[in-house]
Amino acid sequence: MKIIKVESKLFQYTSYVESDDEGHGHPAKEPHKVKQSLITIETDEGHKGHSFGANPEIVKNVIAPILLGENPFYREKIWEKMMHMQRIVTAIDERILSSVDLALWDLLGVIMNQSVNNILGLYREKVPAYASTMCGDTIKGGLSTPDDYGKFAEWCVKEKGYRAVKLHGWMPPIEGAPDPKKDIMACAAVREAVGEDIPLMLDSYHYYSRLESLWIGRELEKLNFYWFEEPMDESSMSSYIWLSEQLDIPIIGPETMTGKISTRAEWVKNNAVDILRGGTGDLGGLTPLMKVAHLAESFNMAMEVHGGKEGNLHALGSIRIPGEFYERGLLHPHVNYEKSPEYLHEIIDPMDDEGFIHMPKGVGLGLKINHDYIQDNLISTNSDLKKARRQS
Repeated sequence: MKIIKVESKLFQYTSYVESDDEGHGHPAKEPHKVKQSLITIETDEGHKGHSFGANPEIVKNVIAPILLGENPFYREKIWEKMMHMQRIVTAIDERILSSVDLALWDLLGVIMNQSVNNILGLYREKVPAYASTMCGDTIKGGLSTPDDYGKFAEWCVKEKGYRAVKLHGWMPPIEGAPDPKKDIMACAAVREAVGEDIPLMLDSYHYYSRLESLWIGRELEKLNFYWFEEPMDESSMSSYIWLSEQLDIPIIGPETMTGKISTRAEWVKNNAVDILRGGTGDLGGLTPLMKVAHLAESFNMAMEVHGGKEGNLHALGSIRIPGEFYERGLLHPHVNYEKSPEYLHEIIDPMDDEGFIHMPKGVGLGLKINHDYIQDNLISTNSDLKKARRQS
């Protein structure tokens, strides 16, 4: 068996979210069309694997030559070859690597007629979800005040059944952000709203100073928060070592720091964090995520998975000590998370009444792709190809 075709189709769909100048998501003023891409990997026996998010130009000129002619079961070999190409083609970021790796996992599931979590080896069939909010904003009735955060958290827990809540505070370019005191005011409002028994977490501004981070951490300890996430620039591991030594609240990371598995190993070795962090988009796929999960397990250390979606969900069903929660979101009072995008027939992570996400039972990744919609909404890639050439 060998791979005979690798392609990526660019299409458009309706989005209800938009990004600010710093890249943080907020409810869109009006629904608008955005671009997405579907990558397909096909074998000589007619099996096809799919995933989303790979740039068509990079797939055509860099990824396809690596995959064509390879046995799809040589997934480790393929991932390593793609990873090594990042030295030469800088446009191959971790998200592209992840998209291709997930399509390969989906393909293996199709070939074996099994879900990816079955192939990995199940440890559990469901995981508790925490409500992960969008960043703060200035929207009336949104997340513009500490009281807004409290009301929304109460709704998430009491009406939707979430088992925990994580706040993303106010970030630039919001006027007055970042503000440690305002972050803590929101955290206090949420604690008061949901009570003492609900685990709460804070993902704050990522470039606070040591002393600002220390003050926030000590205030979170008073509020009995469960963990403190990415308060400083992660390129300074020594700052995290210092902060972890000062605080009792668990520090979690690294999240965005480059270096994949090796970086996580260094952070464990140097006691820079109490809980390890990893996700398919951060590490370059499900393949490296499972390596990081086993790294954490070997040190009896928790590893919380960063972000939701299909790859992270399958991983959570297959790891023992790491991964207590599934991160569901990003959530906002004005955004309907339960509404699937037009290119999917249903969302990958429906939540039951008790706040659990169940492992997908479908073949491969379990994505219910609306291929007819994608085909009807294909768009020209000419401008995107030129942009990708400039980046690479």
